[in-house]
Amino acid sequence: MAASDPLSFADVEAAGLSDWRQLFEALHTRFLTGNFETGLRLVTRIGELAEEANHHPDVDLRYPHVNVSLCSHDVFAVTSRDLDLARQISDAAAELEVRADPAATAVVEIALDTWDHEEIKPFWRAVLAMTDHPHYDQELRDLAGSQPTLWFQHTERHDEPRMRFHLDVRVAPEVAEARIAAAVEAGGTVVTDEYAPRFVVLADAQGNKACITTGRGRD
Repeated sequence: MAASDPLSFADVEAAGLSDWRQLFEALHTRFLTGNFETGLRLVTRIGELAEEANHHPDVDLRYPHVNVSLCSHDVFAVTSRDLDLARQISDAAAELEVRADPAATAVVEIALDTWDHEEIKPFWRAVLAMTDHPHYDQELRDLAGSQPTLWFQHTERHDEPRMRFHLDVRVAPEVAEARIAAAVEAGGTVVTDEYAPRFVVLADAQGNKACITTGRGRD
């Protein structure tokens, strides 16, 4: 397998990267730095590793943690290059005695029901100043990472009023059950778990829906 070949979700899980989780097409983690100075030191070390590898992650320095995501943008997927750099970053964090909390990561996308995404996609591309997904015609992306993905979900044509937008929340697989339970405890209901672990459809007390999703079962 070439270094630029996309890896499946199962491939990534089998790699044993305990500090990282794959959410959509990228590896994600959070390092609990505890203070800003340690965060800066970790970011500096990540920058050095990235330059050495000529492979550059997205890094978000916060107080008191650092969020990191890795994706091979030339193929818009996780590859062995990401796995290699992820291991190096984890080693650098360990040297600084910084612990990872990958279960704290999540990625939110907005889903819009439509019977003809080509009809409305240009409007949303213009309004949001987004870019077509490199591989999937049903998605618009902010490649700079500032806005959530807009995903056009196919539905049958209808005239009656109904909810057309919903949120998809991609989480680490071990977090999904607890997240669903918390939503139910907060007054929600499970609409269907037929497609678990790929996704579970939830609704609030007024029927507005959201999906808790994972990468399992999608390969």
